[in-house]
Amino acid sequence: MRHERLTADFADAASALPLEVAVVVPTLNEVGNVEALIANLSLVLAGRGWEVVFVDDNSSDGTSGLIRSIGRDLRHVRVVERVGRRGLSSAVIEGILATAAPTVVVMDGDLQHDAGILPQLIDAVTLDGADIAIGTRYNQGGTVGDWDAGRARMSRLATRLGQVALGTNVSDPMSGFFAVDRTAFERSLPKLSGIGFKILLDLLASSPTTLRVAEVPYSFGKRVAGESKLGARVLAEYAELIAEKSIGRFVPVRMFKFLFVGGLGVFVHLGVLTTALHAGYSFLAAQTAAVMIAIASNFFLNNSFTYADRKLRGWKVIPGLASFYAISAAGAVANIGIGNWMAGQDERWWVAGMAGVIVGAVWNFAMSGSVTWRK
Repeated sequence: MRHERLTADFADAASALPLEVAVVVPTLNEVGNVEALIANLSLVLAGRGWEVVFVDDNSSDGTSGLIRSIGRDLRHVRVVERVGRRGLSSAVIEGILATAAPTVVVMDGDLQHDAGILPQLIDAVTLDGADIAIGTRYNQGGTVGDWDAGRARMSRLATRLGQVALGTNVSDPMSGFFAVDRTAFERSLPKLSGIGFKILLDLLASSPTTLRVAEVPYSFGKRVAGESKLGARVLAEYAELIAEKSIGRFVPVRMFKFLFVGGLGVFVHLGVLTTALHAGYSFLAAQTAAVMIAIASNFFLNNSFTYADRKLRGWKVIPGLASFYAISAAGAVANIGIGNWMAGQDERWWVAGMAGVIVGAVWNFAMSGSVTWRK
């Protein structure tokens, strides 16, 4: 087998040295890249005490099985397999927490990150005092490789958006290739969102102190095997991360998502009400159906969108929906009660109405998060 040759070529010398650095590699169907990546790491990190921690999101191509097989002979090769959850940023966080190394490198498993600059990234942290050393594609000679013009423009735009929103002058805040001091990571850990695929941006925005940043240029390589993680969901998660780290300090982004779903629910309500009235039902029957269907619609949209990270599955959907109905009913009572009370205080009708809406919305959001989608 190929990995037997890998074991023969790279004896487990790294395990005999004190652990200096860990390389955390999130993977999804990267079985064709694993052996080449380990071989590259073994060459560039020779003479150092190191380990590689693959964090695999339950790949269907046998990635984790291959890594475990290699790890039986090379003790500095480890895998953390995650089942039932995905996400690059959260995978990186779990990988860093799974190692005792004082310095951690984060890189992709698709061989597009140049392992040749690892010594420079590591030395910038361990010898030069940087909190984080970033492999950059946009400064000091770094390039995006053979990207087409459209992808390059999109990346530049997203990079600029991140720089402006977070007030950073780092040239490549979207880089997925960097080394970080463990102490600096742990300072940022309590505020990390774990959203999406840009963990570096999350780290930079979450640090309670200004990080000392070094940059090392490299050229982005070609994908050899495996599959790209870039897609509509990834782009949406990036936008959510930007919002979380900019306006999220004032109002939770999740609340904006909850209110957005509630706004869609208004249209669902009116659509059902109109349809039922045109079908000849009484207003009471039509309104009742509209309320029940709109609440159910809000529940399922919130389950997939607002609380995607706590999504209810299987039989848990039934008690979840029941609790959401109860919370929404209580919110309606609060809405009516507050509005009626304020109207009785000679407030303008629209002020009383808005006050009721706000109280009801805050109640629904707070109780939904703590009851229906509690952690």
